[in-house]
Amino acid sequence: MKSAVYHGPHDIRCEEVKAPSLNEDHQMLVEVSATSICGSDLHIYRGTLDAIMEKGRSTTGHELIGIVAETGSAVSKFKRGDRITIAYSASCGDCYMCHVGQTAHCETTKKAVYGFGVPFGDLNGTHAEALIVPYADAHAMHVPEAISDAAALTLSCNLPSAMIAARLAAIEPGENVAVIGCGPTGLMALDLALGQRPGTVVVFDKVEHRLALAGAKGAIIINVDEEGWLERALAETGSRGFDKVIEVVGTKDSLDAALALVRPGGTIAAIGVFCDPEFALNTADVFLRDISLHMNGFANVQPAMWEGLRLLERGGLQPEAYFSHEFRLADIGTAFSTFNDKADGAMKMLIRP
Repeated sequence: MKSAVYHGPHDIRCEEVKAPSLNEDHQMLVEVSATSICGSDLHIYRGTLDAIMEKGRSTTGHELIGIVAETGSAVSKFKRGDRITIAYSASCGDCYMCHVGQTAHCETTKKAVYGFGVPFGDLNGTHAEALIVPYADAHAMHVPEAISDAAALTLSCNLPSAMIAARLAAIEPGENVAVIGCGPTGLMALDLALGQRPGTVVVFDKVEHRLALAGAKGAIIINVDEEGWLERALAETGSRGFDKVIEVVGTKDSLDAALALVRPGGTIAAIGVFCDPEFALNTADVFLRDISLHMNGFANVQPAMWEGLRLLERGGLQPEAYFSHEFRLADIGTAFSTFNDKADGAMKMLIRP
């Protein structure tokens, strides 16, 4: 069976690996119809998470649309031939953390994430022809044929994450909103924010073709590589700052920007994946300005997947518009480099076995 295998920074290859097979009754074997590359996968590609990946064996990918090939005896919700997707993190549905909605912190799977190395459950990845889904009844979901492969892929991670960001930000009509980062998840968060009838909406990024997409939706766009970007942004709010800030990047600079942009008493919903172990947060500033800071990059997407599917079915969002390229699994290295370099107008990659 073919699968993407991590060999080191900027070195992910499509190789022959042993075909997966069921060995637990709660598992399900799924044939991959399509998968994608998430922005968080770039932490692996760039070597940020090199220490947790086993070179030459760890596989990658956590976004899926596929067909059930075989089920274990304890799987009751699915059968052979069903079209399904999964949450990016595997959860049992039965432990305390799952019951309180913190599925990414499942006590049974120990925070297992597909394709994210040994400490995160050492699970197989979706960048493959097939994979094993453990605790399938708990975090997999049927997908109707009317939903395109591209749109369905966003249910694994991007769309529920954007919905979590919108929920945490709790945007009220007329409020001024800043969105930091306009990759696919950022643009979906922007779509949801615009649906709340906000006041001024400003989007920040460094990639011009992504900013152009945000601008076409009616947002004011600002390139943070340009001199005076902060002053220009604050001027849009009468120098008061933004009521709500949604951060979808996951770097020290992006969190600093969020803190600089938010007004006293405002809210930051930071859903970027932060890999830096330390950040110099000025707690006195946060305290004195009464800032509400929510960090939810390790997002509990499973509870939001059904709502995301409902949004897709009712035409509330068209995330397939954010897929710019399609690759074969054999060309996974090129797909990663194109996405990483934001080359050729890259937005989101659709990958087929």
